[in-house]
This record gives sequence, structure tokens and C-alpha cells, in this order.
Amino acid sequence: MARQISKGAAVAGHGSAPPGTTEALVGRDRELVLLRSYVDQVLGRGGVLVLSGEPGVGKSVLLNAAATAATAAGALVLHSDGVEFRADLSFAGLNHVLEPLLHEHEGLDPVHREALTVALGAGDGAPVDRLVLYGAVLALLRRAASSRPVLLVIDDLQWVDRASAAALAFVARRLTGSRVGLLAASRPGFESFFERAGLPELTVSPLDDSAAAALVGIHFPLLAGQELRRVLAQARGNPLALLELPAALGDSRGGAGVLPSEVLPLSRRLRDLYGSRVAEMPAPTRRLLLLAALEGGGDLSVLRAAAPSEDVLALLAPAERAQLLRIEHRGLGRLSFHHPLIRATVVSGATSSQRLDAHQALAKALTGKPDRRAWHLAEATPDPDEQVAALLEDTAHRARRRGDAVGAFNALVRSADLTPGPADRGRRLAVAAFVGADVAGELRTAAELLVEARRADPELRGSLRAAAAASQVLLNRDGDVTTAHRLLVGAITTRDGRSDGDDEALFEALCTLRRVCLCAGRPEFWDAYQAAMSQLTVPMPPLQELLGDVYSDPARSSPAALGLLDAVIHDLHRETDPSRIERVAMAALFVDRATGCRAALWPVVEDGREGGAVTSALIALVVLCLDDFLTGRWDECGSLAKEGLALCEDHGYQMLAQQFHRVQGLLAAARGDDDTVRELAQTITEWAVPRGARTVEHFARHMTALAALGRGDHDAAYLDASAISPSGRLASHAPLALWVPMDLVQAAVRSGRRAEALAHVAAMRQTGLPGISGRLALVTAGAAAIAAPEDRAADAFEEALAVPGAERWPFDLARVRLVYGQHLRRARAAGEARTHLVAALKTFRRLGAAPWAARAAEELRATGRHATWGAHQDLGAGPLTEQEHQIAALAATGLSNKQIGERLFFSHRTVGAHLHRIFRKLGITSRVTLGEALAAPPPQPSRAERSPTSSQTWLSGLAGVGREAIGELDDEVAQFSGALDDERPTE
Repeated sequence: MARQISKGAAVAGHGSAPPGTTEALVGRDRELVLLRSYVDQVLGRGGVLVLSGEPGVGKSVLLNAAATAATAAGALVLHSDGVEFRADLSFAGLNHVLEPLLHEHEGLDPVHREALTVALGAGDGAPVDRLVLYGAVLALLRRAASSRPVLLVIDDLQWVDRASAAALAFVARRLTGSRVGLLAASRPGFESFFERAGLPELTVSPLDDSAAAALVGIHFPLLAGQELRRVLAQARGNPLALLELPAALGDSRGGAGVLPSEVLPLSRRLRDLYGSRVAEMPAPTRRLLLLAALEGGGDLSVLRAAAPSEDVLALLAPAERAQLLRIEHRGLGRLSFHHPLIRATVVSGATSSQRLDAHQALAKALTGKPDRRAWHLAEATPDPDEQVAALLEDTAHRARRRGDAVGAFNALVRSADLTPGPADRGRRLAVAAFVGADVAGELRTAAELLVEARRADPELRGSLRAAAAASQVLLNRDGDVTTAHRLLVGAITTRDGRSDGDDEALFEALCTLRRVCLCAGRPEFWDAYQAAMSQLTVPMPPLQELLGDVYSDPARSSPAALGLLDAVIHDLHRETDPSRIERVAMAALFVDRATGCRAALWPVVEDGREGGAVTSALIALVVLCLDDFLTGRWDECGSLAKEGLALCEDHGYQMLAQQFHRVQGLLAAARGDDDTVRELAQTITEWAVPRGARTVEHFARHMTALAALGRGDHDAAYLDASAISPSGRLASHAPLALWVPMDLVQAAVRSGRRAEALAHVAAMRQTGLPGISGRLALVTAGAAAIAAPEDRAADAFEEALAVPGAERWPFDLARVRLVYGQHLRRARAAGEARTHLVAALKTFRRLGAAPWAARAAEELRATGRHATWGAHQDLGAGPLTEQEHQIAALAATGLSNKQIGERLFFSHRTVGAHLHRIFRKLGITSRVTLGEALAAPPPQPSRAERSPTSSQTWLSGLAGVGREAIGELDDEVAQFSGALDDERPTE
């Protein structure tokens, strides 16, 4: 009996999934809107619509959604499915769908009644004329629709029998005005007896990438990383595959969670989608299909070599006609399956013996391609085989050299699986663990591989490979710098570590040791590193020595080392090894050369986003984030930090996560978000202190020092900055000492510690910071100007502003301009002060550095020009008074009412009353937005209100210039620079 969907019936999941609600559908908003519109049409005047789409794409779900909507609107819904084994039974489909209406045939005229009775098997009689029968079907439907609308829902239309399909096609073209609808779904690529030419059709496409990921995320929230990407790639947006394939992952895993098989096994439901079409192919065609599926590249020349006695194109023709595959560029010989599920169906349907034979044939055909040959030999080898294992190990080394970290990792694991000897098996597993943790992002799997390696070879523990791999896990996952350092130093300085002949292992161990020392930031760790280096008998490559020098003490990098680093950076974009790229880029960041590495870093990031060298991509993101902060790309900086944190969470990289917390904290500090700074600083400190990771502790100190400077708490800023590098000395083995020297000097001067400030400036010059980079030249000159006596400050500031390329470091440059403007205002050079203050304000506004912008705006107002600040100002309440400006500026820096009162000799209640009026005038409700409101552009007067006779009117609004108006300032500053000079007070 045909299914009648009752009112309120539940509808649809995805593909052929169990029914759910339409709200559960993902990525089908467009289709649902169109179907609801179609249902509305049926209710009033009838009509037909055919859904078309590949198997499993969700046609049945959409049919059910439409049926539910129609039922809810009062329609009678008759639902029937085409069934393959009934396709030869005449009128089986028609009888099935019309059976609930047969009781109404008594109301038809005798000719139509008899035609229906005979055709549908309810009575005997002479053969029925087809046109009479078709008319009878139409008459029956119209009679049923006289009391309420009727919707026929036919799924799998391609399997409806010929007679029924012809009748339905006749009816479909005559439904307009009838309140009868026909909604059907069919698969492309099947011969159907339903003639649908000219009928409205809705193609149901696969889900797009975001919807596919969302669907998997809803049903399999723990699926992530490489496994998620495999599912998404093989499903290619097919909803049924997206819901069925994750269950196959458990069956396809290799050792320690590695996924060696390229094609996922299929569930029964997925095999059914294409299984019958593959099974119908002749046996020689199925063998060629299996070769093509396992070869994977679609190269017909390889298939011909693997089946030399066969006419490949002729044997593939039946599969091409059945739309299982297509032959493209016949001259070049390319084959592609219509859908990855067809390829998977071919592989799943073959026996293990057939697959082994196919891999063996492909290995023989690929003698000129050693990497692909090695993989096919591995798949054709069911038992351990040292020769094949060695071939795969060679493949792994080649893959890593060309930047394929995941390929190298998987090849090493498979090589270990095929290794008969315990020592070689343990060694290969240790190498795989190192590559997984150091490059590929397989941190969790690396730990499991190390356990397997030690089981295979208990003597492995002291080896360089095992020590380096274990230290990568300890450092990145646990942050255990102490244990990682002990393991590495022990392995490098033992006899085995120095003389085992594996120079590559030694260099990798040294790279890991450098990173451990860098994160620890403890001089004794670096002393042990230097001691280990001095004992080595292996000559070190120049790049290794360079990285060791820059990582350990960037403040004392020699000109020769910097010259070599510049040469390496110049050619870095040609490098393919992601590990080498990120190591060089990190060294470049320490000495302000990261911008030159960006072209090489972005491909590493993109590869990591696609599941490749994830660890290298995380380090590349760190470098890009921090370079963005220094060079003023703060919006990109924030988005990359967020992306990096998500990757760290997905892959378990706790140490690198602190770097992204650092970036977020610096942005929050510069923008005046003290709550976020406190939260992040606490998170970092609580993580770093128990682990003895002092460099990570400095991350927290840096952001709190910058935040304190922004709100004018110079004592706190000095304490935090000097904790990173004491005044009067550029701390060695502390890379952040090069980030905070101007912070320390400015905080020292403003907190009454001028002697300490001068001592630190002397140390900066003595260490040679200006010769390292343009930023450090700017910072050194700026710090010297801040600490200089009043009578020599102007020349010192001019020297700082004259540093070549100073504009590359906008935040540092704006800070120097702000302090210079303050000095000039105190020296009563108001016109010149405004030039620098306007430039500083412009930069702070562009960056969103609200407390700094508020201070620049306040200084502009103090030059004697009235400023109307608030973009959200209540104009009816009048502008802020001078006293209100002063209170607002202090509040914007984060001072409490009590602290403001102490400075201005008011009670805290008086300050509160003033702030209440200030909030009303500025149109704000909280001091959180006070700094932004103060630095926002003033309301623009009408043309009639503007005075064209003087530059003074233009100047009066400078203190409130903001993001929207600041883009026009460059031209205006140039235009009025002469007037500004003329207005400079002479008294």
C-alpha cells in the first residue's frame, strides 16, 4: 500500500538517513525554500517538479520535507518508491501510488472506471487503450483533488516500470489548474522510462565545503584533523557518505592511528549506491576498474603497462557508458571516476587476493617511479619484508625533502610495520615520531609511536632519534623543558650520540635542543647547549651555527651572522622543507627580518591548513602574527592568532598555544583591554611558572608592561619590563629583551628613575642594537630621546625620526612622535607639536590603540586648540569643558575615581559626578568605551557653518580626529604645514 504521510509526520535527516526534522537539514536552505514555494503552488493550481541528483545526495530527505509541508497544509500526500526488482512488472508503480484512491473510481465514467480496473489488476477485461487509461488516471486524481489538494511523491523514479512511468509522464504535463502535484526524484545516469524533457527540474547538488564540515561536526564532533579531511575529500559533499564514512575510519587505521589506506572502506549502504552498477560490468572491466582505483592518478599509460595484453579503452567502454568513469584527453590518457565513492566501491568489492595482485601489477608497471612503486609493493606485501621497508624509508626521506611531511610520516610508519628486525623497527618508529611531532602535527600519535618503538627495541631509549622525538612531545604537549633538555643533552653528549654516523639525527636533535633552550630562557640550559656543541666531532653546517647564535642571544648577533642570515632569507622562498623555513623565519623574527620571510611562510601555512606540515604551519603563524604586530597589520594579527589557537587545540600543542596567547595579549594591551590582558597574563603565568619556562613567563610580563604604559601606571610598567631585562643590561638568552627596551626607558623616566633609564640607553648602544635592525635603531634613538635632558631632547627625537625605514614600525614610530609632541608642547612649540601629535593620533586610530589615541588627542587639546572629541556626543549638552577633558583622559587610561581625585585634588564623588556628565555628553554608558569616544572624529559641521578664513577652525577638531576622518589627514597636514609653522608661539 502506498504510504500516506499524516499531519505532523517527521521528515528527513540526510541522504537515506532515518527521519528527523527539517531543522536538522544542513546546507539545504535554498532547496527548502524552493520546495515550499512548489507546495504552495500545488495547493492552488497543481504542478510537477522533478528532483535530480547523485545517489545519497539527499533527494529523499527533501521529498519528505515537501510531503510534510503539504500534509501540514491539508493536502493528501501519496508516497511511493520505485523498486529495481519490480521494474519489469507493468503498472506496478501506478498501482502502488493510486491504491489509496481506488475507492473513488466508482465516481468516474464507465470507460475510465473499466480502464483503471483492468490496468491495475482489480478486474478482468479486454486490453486497455493507453490514452484512455492515462485519461482515467488524470480523472481519478482530479476527482480526489476536488475535496483537498493531492500530492504524489515518487522516489527513485528511474526504477518505476515502463507502463507506470509513461502514465505518470502523461499526467505530469496536464496538472496545471488541477490542485494535483507530482513531485519525483531521479538519479542521473540511469535510463528511465519517464519522459521528463521540458518538465521543471531541481538539481540537488552536493553540499558545499562549509556545509559538509558542519554536518560532520554535528554528528561526529570529535572527528578532526587528517581524519576529517579524508572523510570530506572522499564524500565530496555527499550527505549520506558524510554520515557513513566516519564509521569506516576505525576499520582503516594502521598502527598508532595512522591511516595508510588511501581509500576508505564503505558501509553496506554506501556500497549499495553504486554496487549494482559495478557488479554489472564484465569481469575484465572490473579488473581494469580495480587497477584504476588503486593506481589513483588516472594515468592510462600505467594501466596499459599493468595489463599489457588488454585493450584498455575497449574494456573500459562499458564503465564509461554506465557513467562510472570518464576518459579525458584521450591523447594524454587520463581517466577519472565520476565520484570518489565509485572508486571506493570498486576497491571494497574486490577480494583481498584481487587487491594484492593489482598492487603487484602496478608495482611492476611503475619501475621508473620509485616512490609510487614502493607504496604499491608495500600494499602487495602482507608479511614483513626488509627490502620493501627500506624502499619505503627512502621514499619517506625524499618526501620530507620536498616538503611532504604527512607523506614522509605515513611512509615511515608503514616502513616500520614491514620491518622484521626489532632494532630497525624501533629506529623507524622513532624517526616517524619525530617527524610527526616536529613537522606533521601528529603530536598525540608520536607519543604512541614512541611507546611502540621502545617495545620493539628496549635499547632505543638513549638514541638521538628517540631522544629528539620524546623531547618534541615533552616540549610541545607538556611544556616539560627540564626533562626534554636532560634527554637531549644526554643523548648528544654520549658516545652513541656523537659517533653513530647519523649526522642528520644529530642536527635534528640540536635543533630540538635549541628550541627547548629558547622556551626555557634559562642561562644554564644554554651553557649546557654550548658545552654539548664543543664536544662534537662532526663539523657543523654554517646555517646550524648561525641559528644557534641568533636563537641564544639575538642582541649580540654579529654583523657576519646577520649578513649570512640575510643571504639565507633572500633565497628562502625557493626552499621546500617547511622545517628549514620556519627555523630560519624564527631567527629572522628575533632580529626584525621576518617580513622578508613572508613569501616562504605563507605556503607553509596553507599546507598546514590542508593537513600537511601542521607543526611548521603553527610556527609560521607565530612568526607572521608577531611580524604583523610590529609592522601594524593588527587585524590580520588577531585573526591569525585565533586560527593558530584553534590548530593548537586540535593537535594538542600547548607550548605553541602560549605564543598565540601572547599575541592576543599584546593586541589587548595596546588597545586598552585590561581585563583581557589580566586574564591572558594569568593563564600564561600559571602554565609557565611550574614548568620553569621563563621565556613564556616573559610573554605575560611584556603584555602587562605595555598595558600599564597605556593607562599611565609607570611603576607597574617598569617592574614588568625590568623583569624581562634589568635596567642597564640587555639580558642574554632573553629574546623579549629586544621587544621592551623603550618600554623600560619610558616607564623609568616617568616613574622618577632617570638614572636607570640612562643606564639602559647606554646598554642598548653598547650592545649594538642600532646595527641589528631599523626597528632597534628607532627604538634605541627614541629611548635616548625620552631619557635625554630637556635641552637636548629635540635633537635626539629628530635623530630617531630620521632613522631610515622608521615608518615600517608604525606603533613604535607613533609612540616616539607622541612623546616628541609632548616635549614640544612643554617647550611651547605648539604648531610643531601638533604636526607630530596628528601623525601619532592617525596611527593609533588606524591600529585601534584607544588609550594611546586618547592621550594623543588630549595632548592636541593641550596645545591650546579647543577640541570637540566625541563621535557620539550629545550636542545639546554642549562640548566637554577643559576640566572634563582632563578627567575623561585620565579615566580613559584606566585610573579609578579615587586615583583621578588624588591627582586633581577632588573627592572621588566629585570625579564620579563629572564622569556622569561626560558620559552623557559623549553618548556612552561605560568607561570601557571612553578612550574610543575621546579619540573619535567630531561631528562634521555643515558647509555654511565652516569658516574658510583660518586654519584655526580646522585645528580645533584635531584632538577628536578618528578612524573615519583620519584618511584625509595626510593631504591636510601637508596643506596646512606652513600655517602650523606660522602659528608657532614665539614667547
